Amino acid sequence: MWSRSRWWPATLAGQFLVLQVSVMLVVVVVASVVSVQQSDADFRATRGAAMRDAAERLANDRFVRTTFRDGTVAEKRGSLATITQVTRDSYQASGVYLVAPDGTVLVSSDFAGRDERFDLLGSPDQRLRAWTGDVDDFGTSSIAAQVPIINRRLALVGIAVVAEEYPTWGERADSVLIDVVPVAGLGLALGMAGSFLLSRLIRRRTRGLEPADIAALADQREALLHSLREGVVAVSDDGTVTVLSDSARELLSLEGDVEGHRVDDLDVAPAVHDLLTDPTEIRDQVVVLGDRVLVVNRNPVLERGRRVASVITLRDRTELLALQSELSARESITNTLRAQTHEFHNQLHTISGLVQLEEYDEVSRLVGTLSRRRREISDAVLARVEDPAVAALLIAKTSLAAERGVVLRVTDDSLLPRLDPEASTDVGTVLGNLVDNAVDASVSVGGTGVEVGLAIDDDTVHLTVVDTGPGVPPDRVGEIFRRGWSTKTSTAEGRGVGLALVQVVCERRGGAVTVDRGADGGAVFAARLPGVEVAPAPVAGREAR
Repeated sequence: MWSRSRWWPATLAGQFLVLQVSVMLVVVVVASVVSVQQSDADFRATRGAAMRDAAERLANDRFVRTTFRDGTVAEKRGSLATITQVTRDSYQASGVYLVAPDGTVLVSSDFAGRDERFDLLGSPDQRLRAWTGDVDDFGTSSIAAQVPIINRRLALVGIAVVAEEYPTWGERADSVLIDVVPVAGLGLALGMAGSFLLSRLIRRRTRGLEPADIAALADQREALLHSLREGVVAVSDDGTVTVLSDSARELLSLEGDVEGHRVDDLDVAPAVHDLLTDPTEIRDQVVVLGDRVLVVNRNPVLERGRRVASVITLRDRTELLALQSELSARESITNTLRAQTHEFHNQLHTISGLVQLEEYDEVSRLVGTLSRRRREISDAVLARVEDPAVAALLIAKTSLAAERGVVLRVTDDSLLPRLDPEASTDVGTVLGNLVDNAVDASVSVGGTGVEVGLAIDDDTVHLTVVDTGPGVPPDRVGEIFRRGWSTKTSTAEGRGVGLALVQVVCERRGGAVTVDRGADGGAVFAARLPGVEVAPAPVAGREAR
């Protein structure tokens, strides 16, 4: 299997093999160049010394010196040529020359270059000094030694030159490859074996995926993280954030570079820190973070039975909570109206019967009693609660509780002024759900009373609801505000929402709700809602109209 490029393999093993072979070839080339340079340096050092020794012997030969001193070189060229040939054979030189001070070759071991000028390259022989270096030996690159021949007056009369040709490139390659090829072959074999083993290890770690597959998965992962509206966070077992979607970053108010950093090193709120580091599994838990209401799920990631990470999903339910709160209020009003309708039907049937019996005095007394009872309930509530929405809710709940045989009473020390609309809605939501829960709990064991207390301290409203029910078991106190928890035996959808809604509303305002056991064994719910503003009283004339 090959990729778009015809020479680049798509498989991981093939890519490692090509890379390894390329590296080995580079190593062989570099090693060869270094070896050739080292061989030249060794040749220059060893053969240069030998050529210099040969040149010094030739220049100090008695016959040679005598011939040059007497100026009889031309007459004795044959004998001098024999001496140069012996020197060449003895030192395995490629050329031996006796030259005049101006560079003209007078005697040559192989008769080459005779009467031609030998390029002395400006050597220091002109200053009566010996010299060794690279020269052009009539078209051949050679290492040569040049030694002056002087007379008794220390004048330069000739130069002895002994040269040896550098090995050819073929000869150099033969000498280098003998050492390099076995080592390169062994390295290549080891590299291929290592590439194969490494590719197998990586395939095992990457679940058999090739690089193209891994790149595609990474692209898909990024696309999913950017498109998901639910927040997704993955935290490794050591507390490092490994995955963070855009929605999660917004919901948790995280800024800057977060992925790859430990949660302990991030500047986050304590609630966010606990949410990301707690290893326990949770399902659809309502969590309030700032002004957001989130439904959180946290699941462990297991590898070979061992927990290696946690995945947290976040769903923003802030708007849904507002709608649910409003729906809960509407449902409460509907139930109250239904109860009052039922009560009014009974009362109308009674009045109709008395009229048919012509008991007009009894009708008058019954209507008066009913009117007085309604007025007493309204007066009892309005004397302590000035907020019209909360007062109307309590009056309706009183009638609804009375129909079920439960007396709902507002404590004598209760006092609640008129509140701003937002605070009034939240107080009504909390109070309505707590009263409904208290009435249900009281009816379940034959209890007959529910007591409500309301007070405001600076900008905080305090609500207390005491029932005559069975109370909350001590081992279940931490669970009652979890969504879905209910003391009722029915499993109909919608059970267990009220108390969770109460907790969310309180925490959203920065408050809290708690439960304790009352003196009579019932439950005592205490809610605290801060950030409340008292609304101004209405104008008297407008209220009269």
